[in-house]
Amino acid sequence: MFVSDKGFIPDNFKKELNEIGVPYEEGQHTETLIYNADEVIKSPGIADTTPLIKELNTRNIPVINELEFAARYTQAKIIAITGTNGKTTTTSLVYHLLKTAGLDVAVGGNIGTSFARLLTEKDYAYAVLEVSSFQLDNMFKFKADIAVLCNITPDHLDRYDYNLQHYIDAKFRITNNQTSEDVFIYCADDELTINNLNSHQIKATRLPFAYDKELALGAYTKNGQILVTTSTEKQNLFTMYTNELALKGRHNAYNSMAAAIIGQVLNIRKETIRESLINFQNVEHRLESVSMVGGVEYINDSKATNVNSTWYALESMEKPTIWIAGGVDKGNDYSLLKEMVKEKVRIIVCLGLDNRKLHEAFSTDVDMIINTTSMNEAVHVAKQMAKKGETVLLSPACASFDLFKNYEDRGRQFKKAVRDL
Repeated sequence: MFVSDKGFIPDNFKKELNEIGVPYEEGQHTETLIYNADEVIKSPGIADTTPLIKELNTRNIPVINELEFAARYTQAKIIAITGTNGKTTTTSLVYHLLKTAGLDVAVGGNIGTSFARLLTEKDYAYAVLEVSSFQLDNMFKFKADIAVLCNITPDHLDRYDYNLQHYIDAKFRITNNQTSEDVFIYCADDELTINNLNSHQIKATRLPFAYDKELALGAYTKNGQILVTTSTEKQNLFTMYTNELALKGRHNAYNSMAAAIIGQVLNIRKETIRESLINFQNVEHRLESVSMVGGVEYINDSKATNVNSTWYALESMEKPTIWIAGGVDKGNDYSLLKEMVKEKVRIIVCLGLDNRKLHEAFSTDVDMIINTTSMNEAVHVAKQMAKKGETVLLSPACASFDLFKNYEDRGRQFKKAVRDL
């Protein structure tokens, strides 16, 4: 085994590698050593178009990802969750549900701890894994016992040759290797998902979820209730009122329905499913209420790195909103937000090095658009502009890498700036 990192390896990881006797390098890739490998486990952040990866493929050296590798060493029932938006919340919610039910369960993958590291502790009965499209690109034999596709909206197109179909196909790889004994859960309201169902070979039992659209099997909302059934037996039906859900908004109703379907599939007691959906605490940086300052609520939705995610955030706003947006644009189509911005937003505070597209998209839809270049500046401008009873929402619709390390850094800086007001 050999570790090669073109960046720099943190000291704690170096110490760990030294302790277990694994050689490593940092700050470079020594190609002669890498090309000598029987197999390469690639970081999902490295694109398949990278010259090093292309050369590995030319040499027929298998390139996989960490989840593919880890899955070889587990007997766990794997619940794999992907989607452009909602996958982190759904993953955390499903983990909370299984944990509340007293099951032997771990959570990881694209959030928290890697699956491989989890398995160094023990082999769990259940593994709830968030899976990104980048990870799916390098999965070949990995199989999900329960696969969830929350939704598909254009994202990361720079990684997929600006070809939306390539991105869609990557997401549908979550169903690869599933059999008729497995389950595939998806959103019946999501146009790109529905339009691509029949162009992929899906052998698993399909259990969709929808909003205000009655379904024979799966989950849907009707008259303020969620109804979930995974079989035709009457006693299988699970119901609860949407206003009982810990997570508010239509997008979170979808996340909750997906989790409830999994609860039903695993024969978890209805009371436990209901309790879990009522008392769940949302994940950091996803519509996280930070503070009330001078009668103004500040909400951290830094994890909203694309237009669709921000649409759901704005949709859940119940008061006039000062919207902090911007960052590294990934080919965003802001027209999707136009009507929502007209209805919900009074002022836009731009936070990024290049805000032209935001100005072009919304200059006629709001009272004012203000440019800022730091989180402190953005929060102070928002405070000056906000009126009592309004909301300041950080929901960037963009990646964070122009001014921040990542969306977590952006969210934490926002929370600090708010608490320093």
